[in-house]
Amino acid sequence: MKRPRRPLKALFADLLAGSAAQRERLLARLTAEEAAEIYYDWSLWARPDQIAPEGDWVYWLILAGRGAGKTRTGAETVRAWARAYPIVNLIGATRQDAREIMVMGESGLLAICPPEERPRFARGADRLEWPNGAISQIFSAEEPDRLRGKQHMKLWLDELAAWRDPDAFDQAMLGLRLGDKPQAVVTTTPRPTKLIKHLIDSPDAVVTRGSTFANAKFLADGFLTRIAARFDGRAIGRQELYGEIIEEAPGALWTRALIERQRLPKDVPKADYVEIVIGVDPPARSGAKADECGIVAVGRTAGGLIHVLADLSSQGETPGEWSARVVSAFRRYEANRVVAEINNGGEMVAQVLRQNDANLPVRNVTATRGKFLRAEPIAAAYERGAVFHLGAFEKLEDQLCTLTSDFDSRTAGFSPDRADALVWAIADLISPRRASPSDMLDYFAREMKEG
Repeated sequence: MKRPRRPLKALFADLLAGSAAQRERLLARLTAEEAAEIYYDWSLWARPDQIAPEGDWVYWLILAGRGAGKTRTGAETVRAWARAYPIVNLIGATRQDAREIMVMGESGLLAICPPEERPRFARGADRLEWPNGAISQIFSAEEPDRLRGKQHMKLWLDELAAWRDPDAFDQAMLGLRLGDKPQAVVTTTPRPTKLIKHLIDSPDAVVTRGSTFANAKFLADGFLTRIAARFDGRAIGRQELYGEIIEEAPGALWTRALIERQRLPKDVPKADYVEIVIGVDPPARSGAKADECGIVAVGRTAGGLIHVLADLSSQGETPGEWSARVVSAFRRYEANRVVAEINNGGEMVAQVLRQNDANLPVRNVTATRGKFLRAEPIAAAYERGAVFHLGAFEKLEDQLCTLTSDFDSRTAGFSPDRADALVWAIADLISPRRASPSDMLDYFAREMKEG
């Protein structure tokens, strides 16, 4: 005789309430069907703040720390929407993020859906095809033009605070116009960007906040202990663990407001640059725990304005890899020269760079003053309105806003290598002793001669 089936919620409650031995016995008695239902039933596992709120909202803005369950919440919201709406689209900060986190990640859509409900990932078309016929098109915030003309009933926007081009959000919202209740769920670690602050203040938004510690039982053993020891009590910890918006570090040379004032949209008409420099702050060693290699491209217009063009910094690469990245940036931006700090490598830095390009024009610079003193005249140039960011550079801007007179890499837990690379590049362009613009012609003459 088949035993009567207990309600799932009752089974789940017993599992949570029992001792380890009792849980083991209960799990052994579960049928495969019951185990699968419990495993995939989000209503059993979700915290109250992970369930979509009631009410007439357009944006559900989830501001939470690392590991707080943002991705799972976004994916489960999409899963629920796809049961009732035929067009539920996804936008990641980058194409790679959208694929590897939102779709294929541990908490992504393919992992959280039971087999009979799991969508087919058409990678070539960047599309999810759900068993009931619903479609989820996948977009990247780096390609706002792909969003032009696209229409959505529901949207999942991931890591919105890291989107480099504000136009991507505008294009997405222009397409959020189909169905009876167009809505977007936004999952992000917060940063005090203009867009995030606008959404927080919007009457159409519901804001949910969460911390890393709220999801402790689903994180690896020892993880919370390690990160709490390193980040708790610091501004970056309040942002990355507790999901708070940290406006400014007292006494920092750069403020968020200053950077926002000096930002140009990525689609601004391309300027004719008199000079372009690639600033490099190389790491002392390689490996996963090494400092970043700061690589920043900066240009100077005929009118004397400075444009920050790109942050191409990297971490964990070998000298051969980061030097190849520098040479690639030099060629891509048709730069005049590379300006590289040599404190950590001496003349070897230029030699490593020239292994990828024997004729690369490299200017070596040595840090003789502290980071704050070196950065002061550069921050002053921002204040004068002489430096603009061509788009948004999340990690670089975070570093700039931490540079205070008492900044110490050892206590901060990181080295501001992106900020250093930017400082070297801009200092070179505004220095009265900067090299001649003929460097580029000399370089190509040497290339042709080597030919």
